[in-house]
Amino acid sequence: MAAPRPPPARLSGVMVPAPIQDLEALRALTALFKEQRNRETAPRTIFQRVLGILKKSSHAVELACRDPSQVEHLASSLQLITECFRCLRNACIECPGNQNAIRNLDTVGIAVDLILLFRELRAEQEALLTAFRCGLQFLGNIASRNEDSQAAVWVHAFPELFLSCLNHPDKKIVSYSSMILFTSLNSGRMKELEENLNIAIDVVNAHQKQPESEWPFLIITDHFLKSPELVKAMHAKMSNQERVTLLDVMIAKIAGEEPLSKDDVPVFLSHAELIAGAFVAQCKTVLNLASEQRDDEEALATIRLLDVLCEMTASTDLLGHLQGHPGLLERGIELLRLIHAAGRDGANIFSSSGRVRAGGDVSGVAEGFKSHLIRLIGNMCYRNKDNQDKVGELDGIPLILDSCSLDDGNPFLTQWAVYAIRNLTEDNSQNQDLIAKMEEQGLADTSLLKKTGFEVEKRGGKLVLRATGDGPPS
Repeated sequence: MAAPRPPPARLSGVMVPAPIQDLEALRALTALFKEQRNRETAPRTIFQRVLGILKKSSHAVELACRDPSQVEHLASSLQLITECFRCLRNACIECPGNQNAIRNLDTVGIAVDLILLFRELRAEQEALLTAFRCGLQFLGNIASRNEDSQAAVWVHAFPELFLSCLNHPDKKIVSYSSMILFTSLNSGRMKELEENLNIAIDVVNAHQKQPESEWPFLIITDHFLKSPELVKAMHAKMSNQERVTLLDVMIAKIAGEEPLSKDDVPVFLSHAELIAGAFVAQCKTVLNLASEQRDDEEALATIRLLDVLCEMTASTDLLGHLQGHPGLLERGIELLRLIHAAGRDGANIFSSSGRVRAGGDVSGVAEGFKSHLIRLIGNMCYRNKDNQDKVGELDGIPLILDSCSLDDGNPFLTQWAVYAIRNLTEDNSQNQDLIAKMEEQGLADTSLLKKTGFEVEKRGGKLVLRATGDGPPS
């Protein structure tokens, strides 16, 4: 006589088979764990049984990694592995008790080892991809809001799993592995990331390739940008295209709807030093755009540095620090003069006719480069008499006015020129006198002066720059 079957286990009154032996039983458990009450009352022995199936099925994957001829026999094992991961994934949803029970069975280490084996399989199978994705989802769920599980995932997954997954051709695998990294990272683990810069750079590349995915973006904004040391190390090692992506995220953070927090400000002051120093050192590379043999990616990286500086100097928290950065204002004026001269020399990307004929993205950003230079100069002079005087001494005022006259078809340049002139002349009689004399000599555009809210009049035989009360549009 056959031995009697053991009674079924109960999950909140729901009958489930006690010996979890096949795919259908696993699927039934996966469905049950969609409900919170079933997750909270699950017997711990259930997870031991699921883990037993996972281990047994993983042996087939190990064999296929050693013997590629066995890959074609993996279908049933991959189905079981997938359902094990789905079951464990669902069991962990908003259930710390299950997260802890599953983690204490060393399931995290087993799952990571299995996922790493997936990368070694030379199989173009949808079943393999599905198992891969579900394994990552399980790791993400077990680590969610559980510091002990996050620590376990970090110990087992870093760095190999992230190096294997963040550059995977499958978008979902990249997204899920990014979710795991975001969940597991904390300030204490950033040092390890500094020692594995390829992972950080892979995150930036993931954001570049999948801008619609929130996880790579959140990793950069909520973790990377809080570590000046990491950002500095990344910037030094990145390609120009990668730098542009990182700088774009930095712009989004600074110019976002939420102002920088008190904790953010000291960090971004460090970023400002890095960006300003890099711009001063390499800004002349943008002049290569006027030549036949040009490096567009290098120029784009330089242009994006200027964009970041414009946003940083538009922030009251960062402006004062950057206004005193050595060489930044002087280099901005020097570069404006060189670009202005290049535009006058003939048809190139900095001249009006050259911009019309230029192709690709570079033409658009090059057109805005001069206006952003003027914007930066204007910001640097905002309520800062030392910088106002410095621009006057370097003949920056006639340069700005002449640039606006040359490119009168560029409304953005005119807008920032108006803004810069107002900042240069605010409570600065020396610069006001300079512009008044230029207007008398026909060197200053009267219409531009009116746009700035000023006009020149004679008073007692002396030229005076007078405010009309009609300031530029805000």
